[in-house]
Amino acid sequence: QVQLVESGGGLVQPGGSLRLSCAASGSIFSINAMGWYRQAPGEHIGNQRELVAVVTSGGSTNYGDSVKGRFAISRDNAQNTIFLQMNSLRPEDTAVYYCHADVRERNSDRDGNIYYTARDYWGQGTQVTVSS
Repeated sequence: QVQLVESGGGLVQPGGSLRLSCAASGSIFSINAMGWYRQAPGEHIGNQRELVAVVTSGGSTNYGDSVKGRFAISRDNAQNTIFLQMNSLRPEDTAVYYCHADVRERNSDRDGNIYYTARDYWGQGTQVTVSS
């Protein structure tokens, strides 16, 4: 099992900044992509979460169109942690932000044989509210 722990959300005025963090821990062999997605208030829980930003283990990044030039994602591979620096925040950035990780886990069976599984994990979400 893998746990993703998010921090850094809160209330900020328009034009302000926030920094989110997400730390992964547990039975991790490696992590490919890690990133942030968001779901705005009032959206149906079944709706697809909006991509905010993703970073691969090699450092490649991808951003949602609405945050390009304002948000920056970074990653500490040694700590299995990612950060999202959010600048020039707008009211429309208000949402619950979810951390996601594409994890390869190292497992062992009852005979001690090692095997690997790939699985997606999500954090609990952290609220970001942009309002005056």
